[in-house]
Amino acid sequence: MRKIAYYVVILAMTWPLATADAQPSADVQVLPSTVRVRPSDAVQGARSVSIAAARNEVESFQVVITAHGGTLTYVKTEITPLQHGDYAIPAENIRLFRAESVPIRRVGFRAAEGPGLVPDPLIPFENPYTGETIGKPYWYRDAGKMLPGRFGGTDFSVWDGQNQTIWVDVAVPRDAPAGVYTGVLRVKPAETPAHEIPVELTVWDFTLPDGPTHENHFGGFSRVAAHLGLERNSEAFHEIEERYEAMLAEHRINPAFPRRLWPEIQDDGTADFSEVDTAIITFVERFHVTNIEIPRAPFRDILGADREKALNFYRSWYAYLETKGWANRSYLYMLDEPNSAEEYERVRQLGALVDEAEPRIRRLVVEQPYIQHPDWGALDGAVDIWCPLFGFIHEPSIKDVQARGEDVWSYSALVQPAPPYHPEYEEVKDDHPPYWQIHFPLVSYRIAPWLNRRYGITGLLYWSVCFWASPPRNPWDEPGFRGYWNGDGAMLYPGEDAGIEGPVSSMRLKSLRDGMEDYEYFVILEERGGADVVEAVVREAVPTWGTWDQDPEALPRLRARLAEEIVKRAP
Repeated sequence: MRKIAYYVVILAMTWPLATADAQPSADVQVLPSTVRVRPSDAVQGARSVSIAAARNEVESFQVVITAHGGTLTYVKTEITPLQHGDYAIPAENIRLFRAESVPIRRVGFRAAEGPGLVPDPLIPFENPYTGETIGKPYWYRDAGKMLPGRFGGTDFSVWDGQNQTIWVDVAVPRDAPAGVYTGVLRVKPAETPAHEIPVELTVWDFTLPDGPTHENHFGGFSRVAAHLGLERNSEAFHEIEERYEAMLAEHRINPAFPRRLWPEIQDDGTADFSEVDTAIITFVERFHVTNIEIPRAPFRDILGADREKALNFYRSWYAYLETKGWANRSYLYMLDEPNSAEEYERVRQLGALVDEAEPRIRRLVVEQPYIQHPDWGALDGAVDIWCPLFGFIHEPSIKDVQARGEDVWSYSALVQPAPPYHPEYEEVKDDHPPYWQIHFPLVSYRIAPWLNRRYGITGLLYWSVCFWASPPRNPWDEPGFRGYWNGDGAMLYPGEDAGIEGPVSSMRLKSLRDGMEDYEYFVILEERGGADVVEAVVREAVPTWGTWDQDPEALPRLRARLAEEIVKRAP
């Protein structure tokens, strides 16, 4: 009884209280998905929702609820079906999330925003794996225990003078007729009448593909096993791992090829796919995978005693992928960020090995296509996919390697502007490429595929989406990587803090998804003869990587121009 009484006292101390004469009111405003509102920011939004999307696209908007004159409690939010004639967007295609804020204590180099509480993780109103409502954690009087998770989704409170953001995803089905859909979003605190927000969705008459056209690599989830205290090869972890993979796929990111699907290795190094073939096909089809990473040869001395095994390993992998029609979008992540003469030499030796095994395997190295140090030599002939940081991009160097038939991807890590060895360093040293930390604008994520299209870059790489698992820390409380790089390497949150056995998405991941969808507009319009329009629109958004348009209204406006051109050029 003492323990129960203790919790009742704690809850009484922390529960929102209202005085007898308090008359709280709610202000409900609509904002686009390109901005972020902190809990105490002044809000200037709209009073209705007007969004547009293609078929098989997800479009988002935000509703910000501000309390005035007292605390709002048990706030409920719901949305009606979006109707167009006899057709309605199914309820399961409309998902609501409550934005939780994480504490940013310190910001580092070139930060665009200061410290404080910043909305980023998005807690769904319903558990995606059980269908149960994710409400506010509270004390079970009968069971004598707290509901799992520290953070709830729906039925929340908003303190006087504070904002609470609700994020809404609308996934347009492939069979949705083009036209205008309407519905109503309702916000109902316990203390006030319901607020009704008109919702209008325009469905454009074209369809996005199921998987991403823009090539990408965003790392795997093996570290999550240790974070959860699970064996990496256990069925329990494999179930969780698949949920993380599904989360990336939902946001048009290819999940990494998981170890559970690796083939058995024969004595001579050949990979035998007979036992995993069906599972691999299921993985590719389920997650609409458009890029497959060939694993590095798992032998101790691949340049020496195990050379023949490595050759057989790579040959058998490519041969298998070729039989499935996946080979031309596969690649080998050969080496990461070589930064010494010895590492440069290893790239050349590994490149020669892979070329001998199968010259059609694309060898990816995270390095810029210009020489870093004259004494190290060049990597020409050893690399098929160059991958510079955003800030290391140099257009003439990119065009040179592309003219040789090689590909260029790009990536982001920490806050890294142009290096001193950049061929045009003096001209670009003070430029600001997009940086991927929480204390930078959301458009920093959406702009990345636009930046790539501007330079003919065909892929996007990121080092991790869950680096909080190694070294272990809780990103809900400490989102900083090495203190300053808030959210770097972590676009997902561990769901346990919200009572979910799986990941929780973020505003940043959804902004990146929107950019990946924008890229599909480029491809579709080019296929319909509008390459000149794509070029003009992209250059308006990204004159250079250091002068990209940071106006949160710019990209949606330019995307609408692309959509109008696509519809006009309907086949």
